Amino acid sequence: MPKVGEAAPDFELQNHDGATVRLSDYRGRRVIIFAFPKANTMGCNNQACSFRDVFPQIESQNAVVLGISSDSVEALSAWKRRKGLQYDLLSDPAHKMLDAWGAWGFKLFLIKLPISATRSYWVIDESGILVDQQIGVRPQESVDKALAAVERLAASE
Repeated sequence: MPKVGEAAPDFELQNHDGATVRLSDYRGRRVIIFAFPKANTMGCNNQACSFRDVFPQIESQNAVVLGISSDSVEALSAWKRRKGLQYDLLSDPAHKMLDAWGAWGFKLFLIKLPISATRSYWVIDESGILVDQQIGVRPQESVDKALAAVERLAASE
């Protein structure tokens, strides 16, 4: 699992259109990645639509948003259209990235149950360094904290 202050590990996944997306494609820009359990469910709609609603603020900070779950490319594509999401949604059906980044499954009484993605967020700076993260976060909290981290990066320039 990556740690704050370390280089974020590169990954390669298909987006909602089936195109290959690599984290390294975004060097030179700030990146917000958020993980969500399942497209088109109440909490995930809240999280994704909240990122949609603050997207202009995020873009103004030289940042992009990437949503990631184990949903299929087709499910993500339909959800993106239905909710008018302007950012890429990435499919990780084998949960390789989610597992490596510590966001697969959830803990119940200290037992980790590998059922779905754990709602989380990560913020990566222009040089690929992880500057903020939280594994296990509420939908709106993920948006507020990720946006604040990106704004702090911009303010420190």
